[in-house]
Amino acid sequence: MKIKILIPVYNDWQSVFKLIEEIDQLQISEKFQISILIVNDASNHDRSTEEKKFGNIQSIKILNMSKNQGHARCIATGLKYLFEKNNFDYIIPMDGDGEDRPEEIKDFLNKIKNSNNKPIVGERIKRSENLKFKVCYFLHKLFTFAFTGQLIKFGNFTCLPKLIVGKMINEKATWNSFSGSLKKIEKDLLTIPSIRGKRYFGPSKMSFYNLIKHSLSIISVFRKTFLIRSALFIILYILLIKSNASIITAIPIIFLLVAVYLVSNLSLRENLDEFKKCLKQIKNIDIIQ
Repeated sequence: MKIKILIPVYNDWQSVFKLIEEIDQLQISEKFQISILIVNDASNHDRSTEEKKFGNIQSIKILNMSKNQGHARCIATGLKYLFEKNNFDYIIPMDGDGEDRPEEIKDFLNKIKNSNNKPIVGERIKRSENLKFKVCYFLHKLFTFAFTGQLIKFGNFTCLPKLIVGKMINEKATWNSFSGSLKKIEKDLLTIPSIRGKRYFGPSKMSFYNLIKHSLSIISVFRKTFLIRSALFIILYILLIKSNASIITAIPIIFLLVAVYLVSNLSLRENLDEFKKCLKQIKNIDIIQ
């Protein structure tokens, strides 16, 4: 069975090659052939030229993109490239910084045999960030569920059968939000428990700003439901506070209107024509192994 591990990277080469070393050291059954595709998001830091050999990994390729396009679009480009140019059974997208723990790849592979060709997601049961970030992340999940009806407790770290990959590369939402797109096209998701690991090097790149953008990008996939629920909330809230209206009581409405504006803007990123042409943005391909 051919397994492709898809890793987007921007400058963090030291972490990526440490991740590959740890993947190579996993005790994985010989029935699985592991290959790695790295999508280089137009990094402006060169990777090390040191030659390394990996005994248990079949091949390693790097797609060097001509321009920086962001994490989600790198994953989308990798999915499209693998679907059109490679033969595989499953793709495992994962972050290259250690926050997606390589040992959990074995949990995905063990789950495959009883998966009936359904996608498997790494459902977060524990995070490694500070309390402030954990609270913000909880609020993100709560807000998303309240206004879209979607409870999304997973990120990029998933295991996708070829059938699902084919659906995702024909879904415009994939060009904007990976997890939102997967939830949109497939309701029946299998899960493995996943612990958010610590970065190999440097601080986490998931800042408060990036968390807000991540949250609103997911919501934009389900924007029709979001807009309907937002309108109902505003109407009910106005009826509730009409006898006690003030700047303070208007804050939730202002907050929600700003969210509607931002979600509407982010939804414009769902460009299927751009997605279909994304392979033209590949500058060159390096074959490492």
